[in-house]
Amino acid sequence: MLSKFKNVYILAPHTDDGELGAGGMINKLVESGANIYYFAFSTAEQSVPDGFPKDILKKEVINATSKLGIKKENVIIYNYEVRKLNYARQEILEDLIQRRKELKPDLVMMPSLNDIHQDHSTIAQEGLRAFKNTTILGYELIWNNLTFNTTSFIKLDKKHIQAKCDALKEYKSQGIRDYMSEEFIFSLSKTRGVQIGTQYAESFEVIRWVME
Repeated sequence: MLSKFKNVYILAPHTDDGELGAGGMINKLVESGANIYYFAFSTAEQSVPDGFPKDILKKEVINATSKLGIKKENVIIYNYEVRKLNYARQEILEDLIQRRKELKPDLVMMPSLNDIHQDHSTIAQEGLRAFKNTTILGYELIWNNLTFNTTSFIKLDKKHIQAKCDALKEYKSQGIRDYMSEEFIFSLSKTRGVQIGTQYAESFEVIRWVME
């Protein structure tokens, strides 16, 4: 099934969101031969902890996505201000439409439409507008989801979850966050695996499903 997806867009409001929500599936998609493009809309310079360069997340996202198998040249970083993406809604939509024209993706992965973080909500809403004719899956960030419909699952091996953990370890500036820990990542993947009778899995909301 994954082999049908040749060009995949990952929409990450902030650096690390894509890895947190879909790192295992991204790694498995790369294995299946998919061409992955990762779009990070904010490097959250205003939120970088003291002691780190303000642009540290630009370097960390390149290192992290490479652990999943994404090519460096396929990581596109924008400089929208953290927590204020909603003020640039039209500009973001135009960016997304331009990217859609450059290479029509088979699959778009983005935050859930039920994600209540203001930046995540903006990317989800504008992503749906830009890619409404494309299959769209919403990824899970449980600390931000008011609700989440587990309507789609991807079976994963331990190596895919480990690659996800290794990617997140590249975010040295974000290491204090509980949801970045290897223990949490494996626990959630095991929980989702139990739901479908497998060892590990990631779950996604089906926002749009286009069949040919």
